[in-house]
Amino acid sequence: MKLLSANNTKIKKGEKLGWKTLGLSLAPHTISGKNLCPHASEGCALACLNTAGMGVFSNVQKARLEKTKYLLENRAEFLNQLKKEISNAKKRIEKLAIRLNVLSDLPWHNLVEMEKNKEVQFYDYTPNPSRMIQFLKGELPSNYHLTFSRKENNQAHVELILSMGGNVAVVFDKLPKTYLGKEVVDGDETDLRFLDKKGVVVGLKAKGKGKKDESGFVVRTNEGIEK
Repeated sequence: MKLLSANNTKIKKGEKLGWKTLGLSLAPHTISGKNLCPHASEGCALACLNTAGMGVFSNVQKARLEKTKYLLENRAEFLNQLKKEISNAKKRIEKLAIRLNVLSDLPWHNLVEMEKNKEVQFYDYTPNPSRMIQFLKGELPSNYHLTFSRKENNQAHVELILSMGGNVAVVFDKLPKTYLGKEVVDGDETDLRFLDKKGVVVGLKAKGKGKKDESGFVVRTNEGIEK
């Protein structure tokens, strides 16, 4: 069972800019019996992209669950295999990006020796304010980029992160030009968040179950988005 995969429509978009992205897709939230998204909100869980795209197929769901159980039950073996896959990938890919939290929110900077893989650009989205602040303070590996994720229950942290010059991903029904006075860039064009300029809002269009969101996770442009 391979852990890293390029079979994700969103991450494949980076190829037009010369980047090859590999992602690790684990079973999100509490699907495995253990919460891999400790900062998930109700709206986030309901709008999760786990069942979007290839996720609609049972074999894909089974593979994600098997990888997750592998990590939980044989952590040392899992991490050793992941290390080998990263090593092999960087030998054959010139511009390699790796997103280890495609659907989860784990502290991979504590699990993977990122700084020993300087040739690789690691990146993730996270709703964890402490981890995001560590990143903004330069306390995480220099080749690990984070974008903060807005949810319906963390607006104060959104404003704090933006005030510190960090980038925040926000799900909208329709992309506005600005949000909270910050420029909104189209985050659906590619997934290469480490190429975004600083201090912007990464706008993502609501997809799948998110289109029917009523929790406030999806920002509605007709409801006064500057509030």
